[in-house]
Amino acid sequence: MRLTFGAQIPGNSTDFSLMRDVAQTMDATRWASAWTYDHFVPPLVFMDETQDSLEGWMSLAALGEATSTLQLGTLVSGVTYRNPGLLAKMTATLDHNTGGRAILGLGAAWHEREHAAYGWDFPALKERSDRLEEATMLIRSLFHADGPVHIEGEFYRTDNAPFAPRVHPDNPRGFIPIMIGGNGERRTLRTLARYGDICNVRGTPEEVAHKLDVIRVHCENAGRDFSEITLTTVMRPALVTEQPKIDRLRQIHGEGMSDEQRERLPIGPAEHLISLFAEYEAIGIEGFVFESIPNNPRLYEQFDDLVLSAFDD
Repeated sequence: MRLTFGAQIPGNSTDFSLMRDVAQTMDATRWASAWTYDHFVPPLVFMDETQDSLEGWMSLAALGEATSTLQLGTLVSGVTYRNPGLLAKMTATLDHNTGGRAILGLGAAWHEREHAAYGWDFPALKERSDRLEEATMLIRSLFHADGPVHIEGEFYRTDNAPFAPRVHPDNPRGFIPIMIGGNGERRTLRTLARYGDICNVRGTPEEVAHKLDVIRVHCENAGRDFSEITLTTVMRPALVTEQPKIDRLRQIHGEGMSDEQRERLPIGPAEHLISLFAEYEAIGIEGFVFESIPNNPRLYEQFDDLVLSAFDD
């Protein structure tokens, strides 16, 4: 299987024309997928929350209209923001309207501040994990059932819910895949093994290899074939050639790390990134999703020319 590359197109402190330009550049090159974030204010602590923050699903729908080949998804939709039946219908509509290019990314949600800002409940982690598992089960049922779906859950229910269209005939998997984002070994990765189709974990090659082992065990316990799970990882790479800039970025992003750990961050020239990505490929990773590449089409072209090209079949 060819190693695939995607990127989360920043939706904060930007405007849609820049997002569209990046997506169309990706669409014309080797990039396989484009993602939006599901946040309502810029989410990181160093960001000014009063700056523009474009809603992820509306942006994704518009990006679908502006592109023709990219797989499209959210990285990832917090389970606290929308009823899962609504989210399933949104995803199926995106898949239908884009000729089978939708992926549903789901997570337990973490950004407490935006919940407070907009008056949404932010339960404790256990309840959010419970909700993620139940919502994923419900959505998977809607995506795969042959008829109406009736579910009486602790948090969600459907009453013989019809669901059409389910998947566009051109979707390459034959169904809408569900990506579960997160590293939690006891709950998140168990939910993935039971009901998900794509994992999206974060860490060094050694840390990711451990997470994959955890997923294998959860799959065995769930009676699921581990090979059914597409294995992806998320990271924040920087394609940089000037050593002073490399050192500065590694210092910023590697706070608390040893010098050896910093040297293995995905920051550096193309040769460094290619070597590092090959380590992930060697442990079984099938795809990457990059975060925090600025909305500059030229940067995406550089990644395509210098890095992605090294993994052509």
